[in-house]
Amino acid sequence: MSTEIIGNSYVPAHLAIEAMRDNGYKNTAYAVAELIDNSIQADSTFVELLCAEEEIQLTTRRTMRLSQIAILDNGFGMNVDVLGKSLQFGNGTRLKRENRTGMGRFGMGLPASSISQGKRVEVWSWQSGIENAHAVALDIDDVKKYQNGDMPTPVKKSIPQIWLESGTEFGESGTLVVWSKLDRMMWNKGETLVTHSESLIGRMYRKFLEEDKIKINMKVFNINMPSLVSLERLALPNDPNYLIAKTSCPEPFDNTPMFEPYGGIENYEKKFTINTDGEDHDLFVRLSISKDEARLDNAGNKPHGKHAAKNVGISIVRAGRELELDHTLVLKSDPRERWWGVEVEFPPSLDELMGVTNNKQSARNFSDILDIVEDIEKMQKEGKHIHQIQEEFEEEGDPRAPLIIVCDYINRKIKEMRKIINMQNQGARAKRFDETKTNEVEKKATDFTNARKQQGHVGESDKDENNPPEQRAKDIEDGLTSQGVKKEVAEKVARYTVEHNLKYSFTEHPFESDAFFSVRPSGGAINILINQEHPAYSSLVEVLLDDGSETENIEVLRKRLSKASEGLRLLLAAWARFEDETPDGQRKDHIQDIRKDWGRIARNFLRSDEG
Repeated sequence: MSTEIIGNSYVPAHLAIEAMRDNGYKNTAYAVAELIDNSIQADSTFVELLCAEEEIQLTTRRTMRLSQIAILDNGFGMNVDVLGKSLQFGNGTRLKRENRTGMGRFGMGLPASSISQGKRVEVWSWQSGIENAHAVALDIDDVKKYQNGDMPTPVKKSIPQIWLESGTEFGESGTLVVWSKLDRMMWNKGETLVTHSESLIGRMYRKFLEEDKIKINMKVFNINMPSLVSLERLALPNDPNYLIAKTSCPEPFDNTPMFEPYGGIENYEKKFTINTDGEDHDLFVRLSISKDEARLDNAGNKPHGKHAAKNVGISIVRAGRELELDHTLVLKSDPRERWWGVEVEFPPSLDELMGVTNNKQSARNFSDILDIVEDIEKMQKEGKHIHQIQEEFEEEGDPRAPLIIVCDYINRKIKEMRKIINMQNQGARAKRFDETKTNEVEKKATDFTNARKQQGHVGESDKDENNPPEQRAKDIEDGLTSQGVKKEVAEKVARYTVEHNLKYSFTEHPFESDAFFSVRPSGGAINILINQEHPAYSSLVEVLLDDGSETENIEVLRKRLSKASEGLRLLLAAWARFEDETPDGQRKDHIQDIRKDWGRIARNFLRSDEG
């Protein structure tokens, strides 16, 4: 088999460059982001997106259309040698792993993003005043016309007046990239481009904006009258985890976080150390969940709820810059998905593992593993440990194996948060600890316990009953938060329990255990934490919760009661099987005695009040 070589190249430049235009940028805002990456990499503190419009005549009217787009920064600029290579495809300075210290890597961003939007790109750069600026250009029409793929030599060239007169400040050093012959723009008006870009740019660079490392300004002006600015505004951070205080989120959450760290500030972040090529690299997963007050009064239709609806998914962050919002695990058409947040942040050294694309718009390997988490979950239910599953992937030579545990963790945590969000939706928390009435279940259990104490029965929790109320409430709160209960919920439960002199508290919360519930004495009370992850919860507890609906008919109520009855019988059958599988001997006798003792106490607790 022979290979045909045309001229001195396997692929003629005039043909290759046309093919390269279809390089997969989702829209103009993503292409602009490539240039902002370069600006940040060049230590810029200020970047401007400049949209120059011109008036054109349509069939029946005149309108403004984008003529040129520019990105200007005040970074350290490029010398002539670097500028001469800036438009060369794949000639980046961070291709090797050891050189990856920031967002850049592939050496494709500037030329690839530019030609994806227009046929001509021109770059000016300077390091000691704009009067010393040099320029280099790439024009697709010229490449095709002359069939020449040689890189042009930078020449000393003044900055065009339209950019100088637009009110823009040029630093002592910096770079100006100008796109023209715009033939592939998704949006043709400057205002439309800014409107669609500010949310995406604010989300991509939220960490840099929050820390005030950079300001990103967006401006629209008339190319024939550059001083006539029709729109100008700074990008605000847009945090899909809603943990940043000052963001683009509408009131009342524009200056305060709408979400809170899931599991508390000390537990919302989990670090995974991944070894590749003999070196350890840290990947972080951060979780957040909406505050209760964020979801009050039909919040989904309010401005902050609509804002959250545009930020649904897992935020994939590389070197502080977001690649994408991954929707693999999002439940389609479920509006409650907007109320949880997951952020995954990793260093460029993990690019191969994550499967980062050369346009930095996705992490394909990570998405692929997310896509099979349900299969991984099924294997675990069949008895395989997660580490065993990972080892099987490694034995098959699958390079994505280290991501198995990470994605499994994310999947489990999202399901936990969905449970809590569903509880928020039902309003169960507020009802259970309503200050205007005493909870009858806790009160009855307390009364029966007091009667048993008078008969001489002593419990571990009784010794703390005489502690000061403040100490009791603090101990109860600490006991609940140590099990993962949110601080404000724990505070409410503790206060309610102490103020009403109750012996018991019931709290629903998902936790990783085979147990249906946990029992933990603290503050003189017995805290019962019901596991929302256990199947018994959905069969016995959730099915009977009042969801606030006043329209349920008799048939719906009958089905709910039937499911609860079935769940109770299955729970008893599980105990029976547990006894049956226990070997004969002292342990089996002990278990049967426990069942009888529990039954005697339960008989008293469940006995109806006698007049």
